[in-house]
Amino acid sequence: MVILLLGPPGSGKGTQAALIGRILAIPAISTGEIFRAEIKAGSELGRAVEDITRRGGLVPDELTNLIVSKRLAQADCRNGFLLDGYPRTVPQAEFLGAFLAGIHQPPPTVIHLDVPVECLVARLTARRQCPQCGHIYNLLYQPPVDEGRCDFDGSALIRRDDDREEVIRERIRAYEQSTGPLIAFYSSGNYHRIDGSLRPEEISRQIESILEPVFSGESAH
Repeated sequence: MVILLLGPPGSGKGTQAALIGRILAIPAISTGEIFRAEIKAGSELGRAVEDITRRGGLVPDELTNLIVSKRLAQADCRNGFLLDGYPRTVPQAEFLGAFLAGIHQPPPTVIHLDVPVECLVARLTARRQCPQCGHIYNLLYQPPVDEGRCDFDGSALIRRDDDREEVIRERIRAYEQSTGPLIAFYSSGNYHRIDGSLRPEEISRQIESILEPVFSGESAH
């Protein structure tokens, strides 16, 4: 099974991706992680990505497709995989469709975590991080025991630069601009919209109900 997890920054994709990966025993793959792995490995593709991102540019579709398809060709993806952060554009979605057909995988199941802008802004501006251990808190949902201090090492928590409101709104605007056509592309297929403003456990329950037919189908064999 192939699952695409769509949602804006702050929609909780990371939490749900980990859950789905555990339930289906498939790798949950984020584009950012693939890019970082290629850069760390010092590959030719990684050097190209590093050069583009260092200059503040967007990695072009052709290069993104190459890197993602290289990762999906690995053995752990043989029984399916989840993608978080890919595809981001309709040409990438078209490439993925052809790639899946080529490796005899079914069309993807698309799960879209749809969250109102103001809810996203409130969530992301409430994030705090420990500068020492890197643990992330949320003042709304997962606050530290002692206000402003890390539970693990007592360090003063910080707000990351990319969690400032003006930066968040720009990231959301860029996401909506690119993802609108992508949602239209997938909406006639196996597409499921979930209200991403719900509590994480309720979102998880809805995702499990969407995936339940997969378990039933597998248990029938």
